[in-house]
Amino acid sequence: MTGALVIIPARMAATRLPRKPLADICGKPMIVRVVEQALNADIGPVVVATDTQEIADAVEKAGCRAVLTRPDHPSGSDRIHEAVDLVDPDRTFDTVLNVQGDVPLIEPDAIRAALSPLSIPEVAIGTIVTEFTSAAFRDDPNFVKAIATPNGQGQLRTLYFSRATAPYGDGVFYHHIGIYAYRRAALAKFVSLPPAPLEQREKLEQLRALEAGMRIDASVISSAPMDVNTPDDLERARAAYQSL
Repeated sequence: MTGALVIIPARMAATRLPRKPLADICGKPMIVRVVEQALNADIGPVVVATDTQEIADAVEKAGCRAVLTRPDHPSGSDRIHEAVDLVDPDRTFDTVLNVQGDVPLIEPDAIRAALSPLSIPEVAIGTIVTEFTSAAFRDDPNFVKAIATPNGQGQLRTLYFSRATAPYGDGVFYHHIGIYAYRRAALAKFVSLPPAPLEQREKLEQLRALEAGMRIDASVISSAPMDVNTPDDLERARAAYQSL
């Protein structure tokens, strides 16, 4: 794959961890730590898309790039779509990679892995999964399951995503990690679609794409990056950075 434009959406809306993007992790705001990991992936320019000037200021103070987007977007995908058109109006990049702003410990290899499925022309969206190693996490509806089958080219073709424990029977269960590589046309199509019935039922945005017939394939990575949603998560992330 050629390079991609990396967009990291960031808002102040978190309630469990107020002002989450600006939470300090060993001297730097969390959003800056995520940008650094995305830059280490070395796949293209990295831009934070935010509706908050304070977040943009923090990113730019660190020497990175941010763009202000509208505050009324219904989803991160809509925010990314606006940001892409603002940052790249000449359409230099045909691929857009969405990295969540609360994964300061994500490995650069995991970011690059989301791009790999787009080597298949029929794939509209690439993403990543990892095998569940904990039955408790596997059965927890907060951990999204990817129901997928080998695509014959070293990755998986996803057939469904669910909060339920699926599929039935013995075998591997895949944990879906919400990092997406979009073909630019696929991102434009996705945000033009209305919310879909299964998307609303499961509260999983990616089902909108599957319901519309868009193909999503996934690379399997070795372990899930820890996302930061609570004060305890933040302390674990700080401890991890201190040990580096």
